[in-house]
Amino acid sequence: MAFTEKMQKAMNDQINAEMFSAYLYQSMAAWLESTDMPGMAHWMEVQAKEEMEHAFKFYRYIMERGGKVTLQAIEAPQSEWDSPVSVFSDALDHERYISKRIDDLMDMAISEKDHASRIMLNWFVEEQVEEEDNASTNLAKIRHLEGSKRGMYMLDKEFGSRG
Repeated sequence: MAFTEKMQKAMNDQINAEMFSAYLYQSMAAWLESTDMPGMAHWMEVQAKEEMEHAFKFYRYIMERGGKVTLQAIEAPQSEWDSPVSVFSDALDHERYISKRIDDLMDMAISEKDHASRIMLNWFVEEQVEEEDNASTNLAKIRHLEGSKRGMYMLDKEFGSRG
């Protein structure tokens, strides 16, 4: 089946959502850095780069299908949080939001019998399972150690080792 205008528009919208994700995670990194959590900031910087890679996967896919990429303005992200717990809680909520968007794209690909898009989106479905698991695990660790300066210091060091 042909790559429909509807699917092309939805994937262009997803490029914007992925780029916003990168902005959001970079903003989280900046806030964490400003609160003396350089390891957690590094973790978020790596996450921001990963989100840009996701945007470019959609970009390249649209081009491969003979479509047109239309970049949109990227909304400014939040820039202040109350604590590392609130940062990582927001990160988990955001990953759940992105998972829902990917699920909606998959539903569209299935309903339009766009098998090529369905196959490409399978990668994102699997990726979102991993993303939500990472965000949930990170949040649990931070919640467990909240209030322990030594524990948070050690956790910050652990987050800083992310490659």
